[in-house]
Amino acid sequence: MTALLQAELIKLRTTRTFLALTAAAVGTSLLITVLVALLTEPSQEDVLTDVFASDTSSLFITILAVIGITGEWRHHTITSSLLAAPDRLRFLTAKLIAFAVAGLVLSLLISIAITIAGLIILTVRDLPTPDAGELLEQIARNALVAALLGAFGVGIGALVRNQVVAVVGLLVLGFAVDPAVAALVPEVDRFSPFSALPIGITDVPPEDAGLPEEVDVLSPGLALLAMLAWIGAAFAAGAALLIRRDLD
Repeated sequence: MTALLQAELIKLRTTRTFLALTAAAVGTSLLITVLVALLTEPSQEDVLTDVFASDTSSLFITILAVIGITGEWRHHTITSSLLAAPDRLRFLTAKLIAFAVAGLVLSLLISIAITIAGLIILTVRDLPTPDAGELLEQIARNALVAALLGAFGVGIGALVRNQVVAVVGLLVLGFAVDPAVAALVPEVDRFSPFSALPIGITDVPPEDAGLPEEVDVLSPGLALLAMLAWIGAAFAAGAALLIRRDLD
């Protein structure tokens, strides 16, 4: 397993897609933080969520994880990958762990960038800054969510091996279907792995994250358990399909 995990991490570090999406994630997060810090005057109560919660790693790592597993089929590397690692369950597990680690690292990189930028701008403007303990807790929660969504993305990619369909379907679910469910059946959307559950884990006020007031977000502990259930279900279904699938 260690060798498989190392191989997956090497793939990540040497893939242009990973580098491009990492740069995009850091760039967009930094841009949002800079604009909010420059153009608004947050109070001590809301400065943490307004300025320092602009971590877009969750979106990008989910997309990257889907691309990472579906790319094996698109580029016809799945055969050589499984020849090197015949145990398909171990292969998929290594990918899940690798992308969870990648999500964690990506989130931490973003947190470092937006923390430095946010603190500098707020200090220069003589505006309140968050307590160090609260800031570190928020960073840890964001990193946890990114790791979980990296793992979840691997499960999604294992279920839908067509890369275009998987990525487009993910975006449609996240940006069209999920908001519609939140507006029409909020009691169902509270279990959404794309919005309500990550928001519950980060413990950000739902209204600050753009959720309708009707969505009753779960507590962080329950949201974490529900997210783990989603990951387990997606991984189990994806593994079952991978084990049965032909490689041609």
